[in-house]
Amino acid sequence: QGQLVETGGGLVQPGGSLRLSCTASRMITSTFNMYTMGWYRQVGNQRELVATITSDGRTNYSDSVKGRFTISRNGSRKTVVLQMNGLKPDDTAVYYCSRQIGSDIFYGQGTQVTVSS
Repeated sequence: QGQLVETGGGLVQPGGSLRLSCTASRMITSTFNMYTMGWYRQVGNQRELVATITSDGRTNYSDSVKGRFTISRNGSRKTVVLQMNGLKPDDTAVYYCSRQIGSDIFYGQGTQVTVSS
């Protein structure tokens, strides 16, 4: 039930775009729709919030990605997408999809994003 599978990482030049997708394929739709879904990123041992989206569609972004990244979700497909535009070298990290209810948070296995010329 808990599996989250991320796709869409890769290498991109500064200023480019990537689209990360996360699918909760083993979760029933009603359960998926209960969770706040999100994306985190990690460099070394530091993991930070990138964006979250609640079950009713409210979004939250870190200051470093506001205006460049967009998070969205599709309940029927059980997916959450992070559209990343205007990428910078500082965005290089492993990106993790997350699901959360209260203090209970679960992460996927992550996908590498590298921004470099």
